[in-house]
Amino acid sequence: MNMTHYMELLAVNQPWNLLIFMAVPIVLAETLAITEFYLLFTKRFKGIVYQLNRISGILVGIYFFGIIIYIFSNAIIPITRLGEWRTFIDVIAVGTYVIAGFPLVFIAVQELGFINTKLDMESKLGIHAICVSLFLIFGHIAMITGMLDPAIFGYQPPAEMDMSHVMPMDHMEHNK
Repeated sequence: MNMTHYMELLAVNQPWNLLIFMAVPIVLAETLAITEFYLLFTKRFKGIVYQLNRISGILVGIYFFGIIIYIFSNAIIPITRLGEWRTFIDVIAVGTYVIAGFPLVFIAVQELGFINTKLDMESKLGIHAICVSLFLIFGHIAMITGMLDPAIFGYQPPAEMDMSHVMPMDHMEHNK
């Protein structure tokens, strides 16, 4: 079966790529989402849950910023330059994975105090909730499209050279 570049990235270099590009960001983002619900419902903006929310928001944003830089420089630019996209579904899978990271970067920038400094805590958490929702939407689009076989949409892998018609060297030497 053929794979999108998204799925190929997760499948190669096991288990490291799966941990780096899926497990770590998902665990951090889910920690952020769960603590977000707690804080929005309890309005307890102090304590360990608040600190966990803040730390996971900063870490996941910075972490995903690194992933975005890596994907752009090691996948999007080279694949585009070489014309090696595996149909539009491949572009959607990789593109939405990258897009999913931007709301998380926004959360980190907000938590580090670079933007929205005059908002109250509840408003900031509301923005967090919107950003986490956008991450989940784009992340799931990336996962679903990334699992599709690009051949469904007409992708043909490069033909491998058929060497079955070439005689082995020792056989040619024998015929002399």
